[in-house]
Amino acid sequence: MARQLTPLVYIDVIARAGSIRKAAETLAINSTALNRRVLALEEELGVPIFERLPRGVRLSTAGELLVAHIRSQMSEAEKLQGQIADLSGERRGHVSIACSQALLPYFLPEQISRYRARHPAVTFAVNLRDRAAAEKALVEMLADIALVFEPVRVREVQVLYTVRMPVHAVMAADHPLSGQETIRLRDLAGFPVALPAPQFGVRHLIDLALQRSSVTLRTAIEADSFEFLRRYPRHEKMVSFQIPVGLPRVPDEGIVSRPVDRRDVPDGLLYLCQLRGRTLPVAAAKFAAQVEQVLETDFT
Repeated sequence: MARQLTPLVYIDVIARAGSIRKAAETLAINSTALNRRVLALEEELGVPIFERLPRGVRLSTAGELLVAHIRSQMSEAEKLQGQIADLSGERRGHVSIACSQALLPYFLPEQISRYRARHPAVTFAVNLRDRAAAEKALVEMLADIALVFEPVRVREVQVLYTVRMPVHAVMAADHPLSGQETIRLRDLAGFPVALPAPQFGVRHLIDLALQRSSVTLRTAIEADSFEFLRRYPRHEKMVSFQIPVGLPRVPDEGIVSRPVDRRDVPDGLLYLCQLRGRTLPVAAAKFAAQVEQVLETDFT
């Protein structure tokens, strides 16, 4: 099955790399030989697959149709292999995940290790993607599932599960606000804060809340790393922000989190998604079901 797909796999690799030379390096073959294969296939089809650019290649309209077909066939082949493996009692397969940053430190390591403890032959690819890039990865079949903390806007994306995520204020255990059960925006006005960069969903919710409020926050740090934002308050009496799925299950020594009052900052939504109409390979479908169960059990 893999040998039959190989010539088409080459086209997919080139499309991902955006360059025949880079694709050849990935495939460990000669770039001239790879280019000849592309030219031969283009001659067979009677249309160009790629537009040749000064610094690489770009899919033509016909090429986009071909790559969509290739990825569909590869997905079906992987699904069949997984089903055959399941018949022998040993699950195999590969699961590709596109996700928001909050899922990386704790949630996905826990879930993947739990899954692989039962099915060690299953491999994973985990890729950090913002909402738009995650949706694009699903549509192009570069990801099986996506976990994103932002609204889903692409019609081709099917939402499997959503869970509400309150915004939490993260601070040192000895911070003056750490004794409160919830945090109001006005409570934060007297302290410097560290905010996520504007492209993140948590920042979007905070910005909307501030637009409706008379409170002004003193932003001392802005960062695109939630790991940095979670750790920094141990060094200074500063407050940063995160959602529960991005926080450790066991409290981090010296750091605490408190929910921001919903009257000030409403909950956001974490989405578990796949491509609409796609039948996922067995391994990806079973992993998505596990994730959905944990989200429902632990975060609702």
